[in-house]
Amino acid sequence: MMSQRKILFVSHSKTQCGVYEFGNNIAGVLQQSQYYEFVRAECASLADLEKAISENKPTAIIYNYHPTVMPWLCKKITKGIYRNNIAGIKVIQIGIIHEITQQVADSATGYMNKWILGTSQRRLNSLFNFYIAADPTLLLKNPLVFKTGRLVPVYNKPVIIPATTTIGSFGFGTPKKGFESVVQKVQEEFDEAIIRLNIPSADFGDKNGIHAKQIADNCQSLIKKPGIKLEVSHRFMDNQMLLDFLAANSLNVFLYENMTGRGISSAIDNAMAVKKPVAISGSPMFRHILAAQPSVCVEDNTLQEILKNGFTPLEKMAEDWNKENLLWDYERVLNAVISKARNYQIPKMGIVRTLQSRWRKLFSLPDKSFTWLRNTAAVTEDSLVPNASANYTPVVLKTGQVLNRILDDEARTLYHPAIEKLFEFVPKTMSKKIARANVQQAFIFDTVLRLVKDYKTPKLLCVGSYEDTASMGLQKMGYTVEEIDPMVNYFLQDFFTKPSTKKASYDIIFSTSVIEHDPDDKSFMECIEGLMTVGGAAVITCDYKDGWKQGEPKPVEDARFYTKEDLTKRLLSYTPKCELVDTPQWECPNPDFNYLGKYQYTFATFVIKKKIV
Repeated sequence: MMSQRKILFVSHSKTQCGVYEFGNNIAGVLQQSQYYEFVRAECASLADLEKAISENKPTAIIYNYHPTVMPWLCKKITKGIYRNNIAGIKVIQIGIIHEITQQVADSATGYMNKWILGTSQRRLNSLFNFYIAADPTLLLKNPLVFKTGRLVPVYNKPVIIPATTTIGSFGFGTPKKGFESVVQKVQEEFDEAIIRLNIPSADFGDKNGIHAKQIADNCQSLIKKPGIKLEVSHRFMDNQMLLDFLAANSLNVFLYENMTGRGISSAIDNAMAVKKPVAISGSPMFRHILAAQPSVCVEDNTLQEILKNGFTPLEKMAEDWNKENLLWDYERVLNAVISKARNYQIPKMGIVRTLQSRWRKLFSLPDKSFTWLRNTAAVTEDSLVPNASANYTPVVLKTGQVLNRILDDEARTLYHPAIEKLFEFVPKTMSKKIARANVQQAFIFDTVLRLVKDYKTPKLLCVGSYEDTASMGLQKMGYTVEEIDPMVNYFLQDFFTKPSTKKASYDIIFSTSVIEHDPDDKSFMECIEGLMTVGGAAVITCDYKDGWKQGEPKPVEDARFYTKEDLTKRLLSYTPKCELVDTPQWECPNPDFNYLGKYQYTFATFVIKKKIV
């Protein structure tokens, strides 16, 4: 049943520009929501905006904002709407950031009032209360900034295979799009090919199409081989025409120059829709697909190699960036920013819970306790490209040595080969860690490799993946690991509700020093069990101090220390379909790990399998 919560989606008046097309596509998806009523409004002035607010009385406004297309929208206006309650309502201001970078996201501030955050503090040096960025690579360090996936349009027409190799590209005639580089690259690799370019005029930046025509002339002058034909069009295509254009090519190529300070290019969204191979430069505007394997970047592979590899490297990303997941992203963002004011409840996993604890998570920096063993100030520089020569053999467990155990000095000796191997694979990330805590990552790495042989095509999930060296090591060995982390994308409980998340589909789920930081470890374990295949395994480590009770000293990052009672009874009670893989050895009268010079405890492992009934 449709909620009465109206959300105004504001964009500028229709023009030939990428920002408008982006907003138009997003709004079309949002209007399919069953939980919010999204109302589109094209506004060219403050008067247009005031009229839309007065007519719709929205709970929140999402602006498809770029300063070039909305110069009339300024701090004074958005704060005036918020503070003076135009139309007699409290209007939350949410801005979509198009030119997003990590620095921009980290430094964004919002005008907060006490009805939102429970504080009287006001921050007046910002345009919106919250921000949305369509950048899957963004680290979520700022509690005011949310991110979504991309939107890959649906295209269901039959596949077209051109008789002659056809290389396509499109974009407005603005600087540094690299059309000339496309022509040069094709001539380097092909003796016979058709190059098809669509370069329309842009209402912002090339209104009369002068630059577009100049680029076309430049490209034509570069044609030297008789077998290379160039076709250039300047017509502005609607969405369907553009997809048809891309689908008629053998390969679509985008060789933007290195434009720093820019957001992600929407051109790739359309190119992925038609499921034809895509080749890119190493421009930051394509950063969201630079990790594709085999690489689709021309710095790594030739056009012919990328063409041969087909669409496979991008297939998983295209599936994930669908309209269902995008709608889910926007709805959960709105749930978060509205919940405090509305004081409503959201069902989670069949249980209706208040959002009090979730709210505390959402409006604090991502829980650094998830990553207290690593430096969250910098993104790792270690390459995760699989190494064909990478190898590791799990340590030999002697009689009496089990997987459910204490990770003490004896374990550090046992798993020292795994620690050394991780230093070999990802030295820069490992160097950031607390040395005596590395036994946890080593245990996870070793144990996953010990268990993975039991599965024909293992599907792996890492919970708490940001700079997780066990996950990184597995990827270096060629394993595909799906990763979730509140710094990177989601909390586990959020991921569980994502439309594309397939329940009971993961053969091995592993998590290093995460569970003790989650205030709700019951739902954490319920999600783990719900995601595991029958016969699947979960490999978990946690902070452990037997006999510890709530109220006793612990690191501020931890919600608790685990005890033998917790592991033996409580966690197992949350996963009734699972059982321990062996008889545990969790006795530890003398913990040997000290944190900050004042917390003495140790680490324990919790390894379970989902029963085959």
